[in-house]
This record gives sequence, structure tokens and C-alpha cells, in this order.
Amino acid sequence: MRTLRPQLASLLLLGMALAQRQVTVQQGPLYRTEGSHVTLWCKVSGYQGPAEQNFQWSIYLPSAPEREVQIVSTVDPSFPYAIYTQRVRGRGIFVERLQGDAVLLHITELQERDAGQYECHTPNTDERYFGSYSAKMNLVVIPDSLRVTAIPQTLNKVEHDSLELKCEVSKSTAQHSHVSIAWYRQRGSEAPVEIISLSRDFVLRAGSAYAQRQATGDVRLDKVGETTSKLTIYNLHPSDQGEFYCEAAEWIQDPDDSWYAMTRKRSQGAIVNVQATDKEFSVRLETEKRMYIVGEPVEFRCILEAQNVPDRYFSISWAFNSSLIASLGPNAVPVLNNEFAQREALGQLKVAKESDNVFVLKIYRLRLEDSGKYNCRVTEREKTVTGDFIDKESKRPKNIPITVMPLKAGFAVTAISRTPGVTYNESFDLQCIIKPHYPSWVPVSVTWRFQPAGSTEFHDLVTFTRDGGVQWGDRAAAFRTRTAIEKAESSNNVRLSISRASDTEAGKYQCVAELWRKNYNSSWTRLADRTSNLLEIRVLRPVTKLQVSKSKRSITLVENRPIPLNCSVKCQTSPDSHFAVLWYVHKPSDADGKLILKTTHSSAFEYGTYAEEEGLRGRLQFERSASGGLFSLTVQRAEVRDSGSYYCHVEEWLLSPNHAWYKLAEEVSGRTEVTVKQPDNRLQVNQTHRNITVLENEWVTLECLVKNRTSPSSQLSVEWSVWRPGRAEKEVVAWLSRQSTLHYGERAALGDLRSRLHLESPAPGLFLLSIQNSTVRDSGAYGCRVEEWLLDPSERWYKRAEDLSGLITLTVKQPDPTLQVDTATANLTVQEKESFPLDCSILSRSSPESHFAVTWYSLRAKEAGDHAEEGEEEEEEREAVLSVGPDAIFSPEAGRWEGRLRFQRLSAVLFRLTVLQAGGADTGNYSCRVEEWLADPNGVWYRLAEEESGMVAVHVQDAGSTLQSVICSNDALFYFVFFYPFPIFGILIITILLVRFKSRNSSKNSEGKNGVPLLWIKEPHLNYSPTCLEPPVLSIHPGTMD
Repeated sequence: MRTLRPQLASLLLLGMALAQRQVTVQQGPLYRTEGSHVTLWCKVSGYQGPAEQNFQWSIYLPSAPEREVQIVSTVDPSFPYAIYTQRVRGRGIFVERLQGDAVLLHITELQERDAGQYECHTPNTDERYFGSYSAKMNLVVIPDSLRVTAIPQTLNKVEHDSLELKCEVSKSTAQHSHVSIAWYRQRGSEAPVEIISLSRDFVLRAGSAYAQRQATGDVRLDKVGETTSKLTIYNLHPSDQGEFYCEAAEWIQDPDDSWYAMTRKRSQGAIVNVQATDKEFSVRLETEKRMYIVGEPVEFRCILEAQNVPDRYFSISWAFNSSLIASLGPNAVPVLNNEFAQREALGQLKVAKESDNVFVLKIYRLRLEDSGKYNCRVTEREKTVTGDFIDKESKRPKNIPITVMPLKAGFAVTAISRTPGVTYNESFDLQCIIKPHYPSWVPVSVTWRFQPAGSTEFHDLVTFTRDGGVQWGDRAAAFRTRTAIEKAESSNNVRLSISRASDTEAGKYQCVAELWRKNYNSSWTRLADRTSNLLEIRVLRPVTKLQVSKSKRSITLVENRPIPLNCSVKCQTSPDSHFAVLWYVHKPSDADGKLILKTTHSSAFEYGTYAEEEGLRGRLQFERSASGGLFSLTVQRAEVRDSGSYYCHVEEWLLSPNHAWYKLAEEVSGRTEVTVKQPDNRLQVNQTHRNITVLENEWVTLECLVKNRTSPSSQLSVEWSVWRPGRAEKEVVAWLSRQSTLHYGERAALGDLRSRLHLESPAPGLFLLSIQNSTVRDSGAYGCRVEEWLLDPSERWYKRAEDLSGLITLTVKQPDPTLQVDTATANLTVQEKESFPLDCSILSRSSPESHFAVTWYSLRAKEAGDHAEEGEEEEEEREAVLSVGPDAIFSPEAGRWEGRLRFQRLSAVLFRLTVLQAGGADTGNYSCRVEEWLADPNGVWYRLAEEESGMVAVHVQDAGSTLQSVICSNDALFYFVFFYPFPIFGILIITILLVRFKSRNSSKNSEGKNGVPLLWIKEPHLNYSPTCLEPPVLSIHPGTMD
């Protein structure tokens, strides 16, 4: 505003000349402090239209320099954006119109977000757009770093005193700025008065009220540090009274070269009171009383009342009955006359300056001749230029007379106590009363004497000496720390207070008083002495209030669980009681309880004999509750042998006043019956009976299921047994120990059963016994016996329970025989010399692994006369023709069959026997008997079944007549039979002989078992196996058997 009006005038002239609209704003950038009141001016010139122009202010924030944010308008109330609406409505931002074409934008409390580029815009009122309608400037918001501090205080000064006040001013602005400092004085609601200031240009200038005093040097402003200035005012006037404070402003130079005060702050004030001086003074004399007794002290106080006493000079003189006692000059050094000087040298008298305005005359021990009038005189003196003093005004108060009376020597002494009987740790008082009551300054010594209980000798306990000291006797060491002795202020009565009474304080007490007088030569004379009555004090121990819970209870628990034992003190004598607790256990077999554990009153542990013998040390846990009245003993990992009756024995201990522990009382608690048992047997094995039937060579699994057990941590052992058919005693097959070690029974270990047994536990509580390749001998009733083992608290395993399972009846049988042989009958007629086949066909077999033994039989009628000697003759006889065993071994051939049999195995179930060169004797009935053989798991063959086929009736016809008739009836056949065969047969015989000769040599190396020649015709690349499903076709030809 200081440069606004000239600029407005020049711009107005320029606008009238150019008639072009021109908007101008305050030049930037401007630096302003946060929180300050800021104004920005804007004006328009060269416009047309009304004289009152409108203005609109906007800002472009540094975060979005291209985006306009509207702030305030003189014409449109809805112009501000939302972020400024509240501040505009609350007059935190407003526009002040200086005149029709000039305004000021006010921001009353500048915020950091107000920094940015401000634009002042004027809406067009011209006929046409011509000129500029807006202008911009930058406003930078900086932190307010100005700090102005002074010590708040209240100072009381006297006229002509000096005053010093300090003010500290600091700033940390990054921009170049100056600081101005000014001191002000203010009284109440009056306007502040400037004392002195230092401008921003470092010009020192005093306010109008203090300009003259600043010129004479009574007002100064000095810089005593980098940031501290000191105001000094000499020769204070009463008008200087008021509140003093300093004010500082931080200035910055704007782009138009003008200086602007960015911020201005003031310090806290100092209250200065200035009291005007007064040359008048008054004197008064004081003492406590007017009547005294010989030896009593007296003090006279001469009090000076004046203004500015330290800066003035006074002398004092003391008088007794108008005679000078002593005098004190301005230097406060006393000068006494001869008589009083001697008493002062002996310490009986004192003349002193207590303060600037109080002077004291003190006589410590009055004499009879000290009765009289006392007074003081005060004279003000003035110091000349030469340093000499001249007397000015002198004043004295009224005389004070005192009377000193002699001391009476007749008195009596009495010892009393209100508590002749006390308990431990209580206090008691003993009073020694002296009558008449001498004042406390009377030299009386009082001695307490003590006769301990049980003794006949007194000794001095403590003495309150005549000079007020305390002297303890040689045998009073135990009393000193617990005894207080005091003397009444108004008399010589002495009280002895003894705290924390104990046995050592019990006994008889007596006091002795002595009256003394101190002579002029400092010697003492005993005027009289008296002895009091005997006073007996009894010290008793406290009455016990100990109560221990007598409640009884029973505890039944399983071993390995803790046994909780409680001992409760329901009532105790003192909050400071300590307890010793002894824990006992009583067994039915013992007469008395046995000590387990003892905890002393000092919390020390001692194990009893029972704990040592039974190994309880590691299992005991003792606890004491925080409240102190509950004691717990826990026996960890309880064993069955821990059962018994438990109780505690409590001893109450107290600390005597002599710091020694003593047992006051003891009491026994109720009993706790403890029964420790083994865990309930919950072992349960499946009792279901079952029957299992399997065939030989199959795998069978037997199950032993534990349905429940006593403890999840228990260990199980399983024993498998079998009752064989026909045997009364059981046979142990195998057992699995609790350590999972497998053992075999005696018979199982010796036989092949061991290699076929397999014991496993696929799941907890499930045990499986598997028998591989089962045999008939494995049949029997199987059962398992389960033992459950538990770990006792001593880490020893014991068998808690056992249970038997239901029996599993195992039947191992051989396969059911399903052998079936063709039983159909047949009739066969052959010519003599021909061959005929005898087939043995197996229709079904029991197992693919079966082997067969086949035997052919011949049934023919007996010849007449055979067995005539027998009583009964058979019509037919049975003859074995050929037997082939399951191992493919042939039986020897009967005589008449030798060389005429040929055996063939056409398939696994079809056998054929061919009879060559049939003769009439071969006529008869033929059949085959088949035996089925199987191998058991041990490889031993046994006969499973046998069956006989149906009969084949063979009739051999005689071929003689028939041949002849045939040959003879045909000429060509006749010649062919009788003439042509001879050369042919000759060649054939020679060939057979050669072949036979070679084959005989090789047949010697081809004999079968038991000397029987093999009946098999060996064919190239053919290996016979009895187990082949499709065996080769075997045949026997003539000439292969000898």
C-alpha cells in the first residue's frame, strides 16, 4: 500500500492515453511464511465501461501447473472450487476493494498448499477485446522459523537499582532475510511503550519516552551472543514499573526492492516492580518474656525498619541500666566493655548482626545481677567523600525490664510407664518425671538404670547429661539401636522409648536425676540428686493365632500321575510370620509317620529318611503360594507304594527384636489318604471264534485284534499257540515280545514251520500270523495271548494285564478227489496175430498238478483143474498186464506178455496199451485202474484217489480155416502167398538182422530203473516232463523189450 497510490495514478494516466485494458498484479516471486497474513494487489487500467470493475483470483498449483483452480470472485459467489469454498465463506480468504479498479486479495492464515502461481482476471466490460485481461505472479510459502524467547520472571527493584533483561532471537530461513528487535514496556491495558529497538538495517533507536535516558547511557541494548541481546536500564525510576518484553520481526526484500515483515513475534514478559526509596526509619526491641530463672538464656532483638537498608549505613549500641554493653559500627564488628567482654569470651554472651535490619544481644546463662532494663540505639551515618562517617539521625525504642529469680533445689523423681507388660516387637515408654518442673535450660542430668530379669545388679543404661548430651552405658549396646531418649522442651522430664521389645529388655528400670549449677569459672556444682521408684517391665511372647486346616480328604489316582498335597495355614499370628513345614507319611504297617521333607522357616530344604529310602528326592516338588499361607507338596510320577496317609506339621517362627528367630507355635494338619493304583485293566482282545478251511499249499492269515488297551503308551507282547487234533497240550507256535523281537516255539523252530511263518503288525493293536504253503499238519485251533506292559514311575516295565483271543479253527485239507475214469464197457473182436488197443481215459482230475499211476488188468476164466485142492474155486482170475507208476516207472512184464506190449500216453488224461500178436489166450475182459497222486507242500507224494474203468471184452478168433479157404479159392493170391514172398522175406530177414545187431549194442546203455528196459520210443528233440500239460504220444513197438 505504501507504493500503491502513485502507481495507480500513473497507470490511470497511461490507460487514458492508450485506452487499452491492462491488468497488473504485485510483482513476484513473493516469499511469505506459513501462518502469516498475506495480501496481493491487483489493478486494471485502460478499461471501458463502469468504474467499478470485477476481479477473479485463481491459482495454478505446482503439482498441476496447467490446471486452473478458482479461488474467489467479486461478482460470482459460486466461483470458488470446493477446496477453497469453506475458507472463502469463513473469510479466511477474501477480496478487499481499494477502489473501483484496484483490489487486495487477503489470505488470513497462509498454508503450505497455498504456494503456486496466482492469476488475477478481470471480466470484459469493453466494447471489444483489446489488451490484457489477466496477470500472474508466483507466491512461495516457506516455514516460519523465527523464535523469540525470554525468561518469564518477576523482579522487585528499588528506586535507583539497575535492570538487566535478555532476549534470544533465532531463525533458520534459507532465503536472505533481516531481523529487527525492539523492547517494550506495558502497564495493564495501556498501550505498549517502546524502550529501544534495533532495526533491520542495524540502526539503534530509543523510544521517545526513553530517548533522553538512552543519550545519558542509562538505557542500553547490547548483543551478548550470536542470537542474544541484553537490555540494561540503570538508575530505575518508579515509572519504569510494568511488564517488559521483546518483539522481533523477520524482513525479506520483495522484487520491487521494498522490505516486508514476513512474521513478527514477541517473547514472554518479565514483571518489574520498582519501589520508591524513603529516608525515614524506625526501631523496635523485642524479647520472649520478662521473668527468668538463674541460668536461663535470654535474647534481645533490635529490629530496624527502613527503606533500602543495604545501601545505607547504621550503627547499633546496646545498653543495660543506661550503661553501655556493646556497640556495632557500619562494619558490624562488635565492641564490648570490660565486664561483658569477659562473658563474651567465655561464651556466655553474644552481640551480632543477624541480617541487614536485625541485631541480636544474647545472654546464654542469666545471673541474678542481670535483672534490669535493656535497650538499643540505632544511628544512621553518612559516608563522606573522604570515607569518614558522620552521624545523622539516632533513634531508640522503649526499655525492656527483665527479672532473674533464683533456682529452687528441692525436687522429687518418679518413674512411670503406661505399658508394664508388652509383647515381642511392641514398644513401651518409660518417663522420668521431676517435680517441680524445671525449665529445660536448668542443668539437670537424668540417668536411666536397668536391672535385667533374673539379675540382681543394676547398670547405667543411658544418661541425659546436664549440658543436653546423651551418654550411653557400657552395657547398653543392645538398647542403642532400638531406644530413643528425649527431654521435654518445657521441663527436665526425660522419656525413654524402647521399640521392638524382646527378652533382653525385660527387667526393672529406675531413673536418677541430679540438679547442677555452673560456676563463673565454668566448674560445676551438684546441688541435689534424687532416685525414682523401681519400675518392672515384662516382655511376653505373642499369643499364637496359628491355625492349620484340619480337613481330611481322600485321593485315589493312577500311578504315574502327580500326588497333590496341600497344607493350608488359615490364620497366623503376624504378617511377618515364617513357617517351617514338615511333611509326613504314615503307612498302615508303621507305628509313626515318616518324615518326607522339611522346609525350614528360612526356606531351606531337608529331605527326610523316607524320601532317601524310597528314592523320592527326584520326584518331590515343593511350592509356596504368593500369599504365603498355602504350601503344596507334589509327589511326581506316583507309584503304588506311595499310597498312605499324608499330613503336614507346621511350625510358626517369628523374628525377635534381637534379630533371632524363635519358634512360637506348632500344629498338625488333617490327613490326606492317598491311594495309588495301577491303571484299570482295559485290555480287550477280540473273542470271536472263527473257522477257516483252506487247501494245502495255500497262504492262510490268522488275525489277533486288540480292541482296547489300558494306555496308548503301553507295549504289547503276542503269543500264538495251537491245539493240534488229538493232543491235549497246546503248542506254542511263535511269540512277539514287547520289544518287537520274534521268537519261535520249540517244534516250529525244529521243523519246516519256521520258514513258513510270517508275523506282522500292520496297524496298532492288529497282529497277523501268516502260514505259507499250509499243510494238513498245520490244522488245529489257533489262539493268541496278548500281554500288556506298562512303564512304572521308576522306569521299570511290568505286566499289567493279559487276555486271550477267541480260537481260530484252521482246517487244512487235501483237495477233494474228483477223479473220474471212463467206465463205459466195450466189446472187441480181433483176429489172431492182430493187435488190439486198450484205452484208459480219465474224464476229470482233482488238480492240474496231479500225476497218475495206471495199471491194466486181464480177467479170464481159470483152466480146469487149477486149485482143485481149494474148497471153493473161482471162475475168473485177475492178472496185471502192465503198471506205470506216477513217476513213469514201468512194472516188469509178465511172461506171456513179454515183448507184446506197447504203452502210449496220448495226452495228459489218455493212456493206451496196445497188445501185439494177439492169441487165443488173450481172450478175456480187460480194465484199467487209475491212481491219482499229488505232492504235498513238503514235496511228498501221496495217493489222493483211485478208480477203475469199465470192462473191455476182447475175443481173439482163430484165423487157420479162413485163410486156407481164401487162398485156395483165388489162384492169383495163392501164387502171391506161396511163391513171391520168399525172395522178399530173404531180403527182409537180412535187413532185420543187421538192424537188430546194431540196436542190441545201444540197448545196453538204455535200461531203466530196477533193470527194466525203457518202454519209451525216443524221438528226436523231445524232452518228456511228467508235468507237461500236452505230453507226447508214446508207443511201444515189437522188439523193444527183451
